[in-house]
Amino acid sequence: MTDVRVWVDGARVEADAPAVSAVDHGVTVGDGVFETAKVDAGVPFALGRHLTRLDRSMAGLGLPAADHDRIREGVGAVLGGAPIEFGRLRWTVTAGRGPLGSDRMASNLTYVVTAVPHARPPVAGTVVVVPWTRNERSATAGLKTTSYADNVVALARAHAQGALEAIFANTRGELCEATGSNVFVVTDGVLRTPPLESGCLAGITRELVLEWCGDAGLEVREEAMPVEVLAEADEVFLTSSIKDVFPVSGVDGRVLDVPGPVTARVMEVWSTRSAETADP
Repeated sequence: MTDVRVWVDGARVEADAPAVSAVDHGVTVGDGVFETAKVDAGVPFALGRHLTRLDRSMAGLGLPAADHDRIREGVGAVLGGAPIEFGRLRWTVTAGRGPLGSDRMASNLTYVVTAVPHARPPVAGTVVVVPWTRNERSATAGLKTTSYADNVVALARAHAQGALEAIFANTRGELCEATGSNVFVVTDGVLRTPPLESGCLAGITRELVLEWCGDAGLEVREEAMPVEVLAEADEVFLTSSIKDVFPVSGVDGRVLDVPGPVTARVMEVWSTRSAETADP
């Protein structure tokens, strides 16, 4: 853990040092939210958009607004010194100390910011559809909360099957998202991705792909699709803060050529636009 840089409530601490209360509500019941951003050449990408999404998640949980200046202080602390060439930046904000049950009590928010070097993603990878579903009607649907056990279980299953990622349907049997990525498919030459009403997270990379591909004249649609679309799609790719635009080379054992022509065009658009500014 020595390569993980950690800042908690105003101070740098060792990664293996005790720094958060044992009765912090983020620890006891997962009452908190977080954001993960890419660090490239020592600079975080799309920091402003990530902070805006954090605000939506905090409001969705009924928590008070987070202090952006406080978070930026932590970001500066963990990214200062020797630059991280490529890595993961994460900030977590919890409800602070609370009871052992689900009730909250008045408390100060807890702020944790971490950064760690990360291997660059491979050029492509495979996915599997898991039998569990996202609940698009859940109170936390679309929120990036610290309650990630569903993702841990699903990703472990995918890895056990030799896949890189796991894909969820929602309770209606519609394509939803992966454990830490949004999913796009290409059918009939058209780029499609599930709408936010499916229960998927409003991914920052997803958001930028929709904007930038629209600007570039690509036909891209947000629409509900049965999860079975993965069995017939001509191309599939994932988007995430670490993976950017990530071609899928296989779905449940079905091999796909990567990158397909539409995916390659999206990757080109992403490369060009993301190089223009670190905070689009």
